[in-house]
Amino acid sequence: MKSLSEIDTISKRATKAAGFSWGVAEEVGKNIRILEMFGLPGIKNLNDFYKKKRENKFENLNLINSENKSSNNKFCPIIAGISFLDQIKNIEKLNEIKFENMGYPILFLPFVSRASEIIGKRIFLKIDDKEFLLNFHNNIYSNFLKNEIVELGDNISIKFMNNIDLFTHKEWIELYNLSENTFVEESDSLKTTGAGAGLTDND
Repeated sequence: MKSLSEIDTISKRATKAAGFSWGVAEEVGKNIRILEMFGLPGIKNLNDFYKKKRENKFENLNLINSENKSSNNKFCPIIAGISFLDQIKNIEKLNEIKFENMGYPILFLPFVSRASEIIGKRIFLKIDDKEFLLNFHNNIYSNFLKNEIVELGDNISIKFMNNIDLFTHKEWIELYNLSENTFVEESDSLKTTGAGAGLTDND
């Protein structure tokens, strides 16, 4: 099994050889490492993208809007991802962002995951029927479990989610009240039964 370090290095070098700058290559290396770490087919999609790139033109998306439609060719997922990450502080104000006709959208996904960490919000990403919940770049929840090449994303949508508690106020108060029992005042009898901190607080 290849190490994440090997995956990062080979992806970076291959990206430079495919015609991108070293700066972009560094970003792609990190991204493929992320995809493989989270169990998503990064190497498989990157390799196929570079083979197709030799024969087909991909459109560069440099300015992200709420609606993004390619003119003729598919959007390049790497340039679209770089633009998304660079502009995230401005575009997070948009409620929803849509893309049509993006090539190899799995390669776009890690840029969005990294953006989630930057803005401190969960991001919901949908690529046709594939759904991804990106959690501050810590993990990814998804219904996409196949190790396959995704050559085209016809319709992609991104929604920025508000940070809210996933528990009720009642549940919080109940747990809070229970936590206060930690600070019960000790008596000799409590010390012998183990309640409270005792003479040392190593637990």
